[in-house]
Amino acid sequence: MIGFLLVDKPRGLTSHDVVARVRKAFEVKRVGHAGTLDPLATGLLVIAIGPATRLLRYVQDLPKTYDVTGVLGVTTTTLDAEGEILQRKPVDASPDDIKRAAAELTGEIEQTPPAVSAIKIGGERAYKRARRGEEVEMPSRRVKVYSFDVRRTSGDAFEARVECSSGTYVRSLVADVGTKLGCGAHVAHLRRVRIGDFDVADAVKAENLDAAAVIPIDRALAHLERFEVDADGAFAARNGRTLEGDVPDGEVLVVGPDGAVAVYEARGGVLRPATVVGT
Repeated sequence: MIGFLLVDKPRGLTSHDVVARVRKAFEVKRVGHAGTLDPLATGLLVIAIGPATRLLRYVQDLPKTYDVTGVLGVTTTTLDAEGEILQRKPVDASPDDIKRAAAELTGEIEQTPPAVSAIKIGGERAYKRARRGEEVEMPSRRVKVYSFDVRRTSGDAFEARVECSSGTYVRSLVADVGTKLGCGAHVAHLRRVRIGDFDVADAVKAENLDAAAVIPIDRALAHLERFEVDADGAFAARNGRTLEGDVPDGEVLVVGPDGAVAVYEARGGVLRPATVVGT
């Protein structure tokens, strides 16, 4: 079995839990996912099966879209509802104030990920150190927030849709809104609804996995430039040989008669292998 599966992760499961369910349901060993979701979060996980796991990075780097509910006036140790409360402050912010604070966090920004995250620090996940009570110094990173659209406000809460680059922490964005408003904030609900052109509306439930829903590689990576080859070209690509073709410079999905074979890097009409899928 080779391809990609869209799964709607429920609250309470880790991304690894979903991967384990796919392994068991389809009786395959090689399974991976693009973009970790915390147990608190729900929504879209793109799962790669078999040799398609080699191509996860071409999904991982796609923009991601989230629906989030933020609660103002309360800060927590994890920046979400599962953490211990650190501070409570009165909220004196109008809907326009909230929207203005969110708008100031769009564009290319410097962001410090939360200490309770899956980033590795000194070879160990940051959240493991943080849960032992260790001080964790998180390095900042440049991320891009394409939009932070506050759609509804109600008292000390707001609902928003965030479209952002891979590696952006929505928990940190919501906390930053609270900092700008002087009252603090944390995430109550978080749901990922899109990764690139993949939509959670097309996903299967984690408790109802179906092999018929597995998407072929050439369909899943339709955002890449496509370069079709015959059987001889597919054999050459499968063995990592250089190809020639009239295609734009950049990443190119090489597709043979039996489906996707590899991703190549095109420069000046010469295609060189980047990631070979194999058979």
